[in-house]
Amino acid sequence: MTESIAQFVKQRRKMLRLTQPDMAAKAGVGLRFVRELEQGKATLQLDKVNLILNLFGHVLAPVPADRSHWTDEM
Repeated sequence: MTESIAQFVKQRRKMLRLTQPDMAAKAGVGLRFVRELEQGKATLQLDKVNLILNLFGHVLAPVPADRSHWTDEM
């Protein structure tokens, strides 16, 4: 199972002993955005997600999808 972005961010933030307000300030995003990201909100601004991920040396990027469940109808 793949780790979600929400899980990744929360785990890294805690590992670095950052509070949500600290992380928001360091990334230049609002506290509400950090909370929504860590709660796994489905609709987020990707540029802001990348500001957070950049704190941990990562960026959001496309990866190959598992197509084994797709049918010929798609």
